[in-house]
Amino acid sequence: MGAVRQQEWDEEVDLLVFGAGAAGMTAALVADHEKLKVLLCEKTGMVGGITSTSGGTTWVPGTKLSVEASVPDNIDDARRFLQSVVGARGGDEAREAFLQSGPQAIEELTRISEVRFVAATAHPDYVNGPGAAYGGRALAPVAFDARVLGKAFARVRPPRKEFMGLGGMMVARNDLNALLAPFATLANFRRTLAVVGRYAMDRLRYPRGTQLVMGNALAARLYYSLLKRHVEVRFDTPLVELVREDGRVTGAIVATPGGGRRRIGARRGVVLATGGITRHPTLRNQLFPAGARGLSLAPQTHTGDGVDRAREVGAKVENGGDSPGLWMPCSIQRARNGSAGEDSVWPHIILDRAKPGLIAVNSRGERFVNESNSYHDFVMGMLRDAQNSNGKGPSVPAHLIVDTAFLHEYGLGLLMPGRGAGRIAEFERSGYLVKGNTLDELAAKLQIDAAGLARTVESYNRDAAKGNDPAFERGSSPMSRFNGDARQQPNPCIRPIGAGPYYAVTVWPADLACSAGLSGNANGEVIDEAGHVIPGLFACGNDLSSIFRGTYPGPGTTLGPAIVFGWRIAKFVAHGDAANETPGAREAKARV
Repeated sequence: MGAVRQQEWDEEVDLLVFGAGAAGMTAALVADHEKLKVLLCEKTGMVGGITSTSGGTTWVPGTKLSVEASVPDNIDDARRFLQSVVGARGGDEAREAFLQSGPQAIEELTRISEVRFVAATAHPDYVNGPGAAYGGRALAPVAFDARVLGKAFARVRPPRKEFMGLGGMMVARNDLNALLAPFATLANFRRTLAVVGRYAMDRLRYPRGTQLVMGNALAARLYYSLLKRHVEVRFDTPLVELVREDGRVTGAIVATPGGGRRRIGARRGVVLATGGITRHPTLRNQLFPAGARGLSLAPQTHTGDGVDRAREVGAKVENGGDSPGLWMPCSIQRARNGSAGEDSVWPHIILDRAKPGLIAVNSRGERFVNESNSYHDFVMGMLRDAQNSNGKGPSVPAHLIVDTAFLHEYGLGLLMPGRGAGRIAEFERSGYLVKGNTLDELAAKLQIDAAGLARTVESYNRDAAKGNDPAFERGSSPMSRFNGDARQQPNPCIRPIGAGPYYAVTVWPADLACSAGLSGNANGEVIDEAGHVIPGLFACGNDLSSIFRGTYPGPGTTLGPAIVFGWRIAKFVAHGDAANETPGAREAKARV
């Protein structure tokens, strides 16, 4: 592959990066800091990828930020935790590299760029186990004022429309309660005026609000850092072909916005960070369970271009271990005009599933999972019993069922709490909410087994009256209690379901990212089918197979490795193996 020779390049750089998400932008930023000539090519007209539409939480154990937040964490505990979660599934060397490099990567990004995180004092790991942490490992991006970007703000991919209010306003989680109940207190009213007033001023000049939070803030901070360093980001420039000479990837051919082709040499290497295989036209069907193929939270453009180009030069694709995808349960409000592209998709992450008085049932009317589990583990429960011929199983889709009191107190999906009877009726008319005056009526409308639902509610209520859940141990973990309601005692996740009418929303599996991807080593070098490194070719982010092997240990376990491996690749390209040695290895060499 590749008859292009050095003298035939249209241009040359040291490092050629494809994909302007968190991983690609980090690799480009750090490589520029290392005095390398860098070119970042983005397939679309915007930076951010799935990072821009994510919560932005970044899981990196052992950082100084945890100490600053008074929840000190260390990598020894994290190592024990990951061993208990991932076990013998493989990938030990890459996970160790992540643990060793994570604190350095975050510290250096903070020092050389506009990227800023704060360690959450309370954001527990998603799985119980030795070494699990309640706070300190989940790093939240600091809010960003996008007005400093000027016209370049238009290059930042917006968040999901469902996560913006008033047609374009992002709201920080700590402002949500004030905006949902603006007249409850004077403080709420003042905060609402401040947030909405700022947004109103923004809309005089910008297409959306400039006060960015979550993943949108992280993407914008990385892009602003690249702009300040004058690192070139070339938009609408997809990868067409990797060029390989004498076994080494030496550059690439790209498509240009004008419709032509350009040959770019890469003296130190090519980095693939193109978003993974979530919307790949064939690999999705080959690797994903049938019940999880229909819905994705990834941008439409994440079609696996980087993975395909790597396969053309012999790269190996790994299936992701326990699961090829990383999941969220999502409800769908169908667009009135019937256009699927206009549907509203709501990920049920933290606001409702763990709250007391909600149960999730399958087509048999039975509970099948701990409703307070992480979004990924909840969907793994949905997929676990997909044994029939079409691979969908009785728990795909599933239904979240509540009583009227729950609906007013906590909301459900797209229906925020305290919205009143008018909004409830509106969501019912749209078909998003299903109402039943009795459980039998609700079961009939959901087309699930009525007798099974009646037995389930009776059994659940009997145990819930005591604050217990012997069937699934709901409320037994720090993470589930954290997302519950502390006012509900003795179990913040459990209370009986009251009298009707009852309401339900239907949820489907949706991938937020992929675990399957290119095989790679601890330096992000891509591995071929024979198990050998392909010199000059690197992958990070969702193009690289997950180091957690299909498990989901904590909040931000996609963005954490994306950033750290982007950093490691840049360091390796600049300095070789020595740059990524662990402190222990360096000390051993020094003694010799």
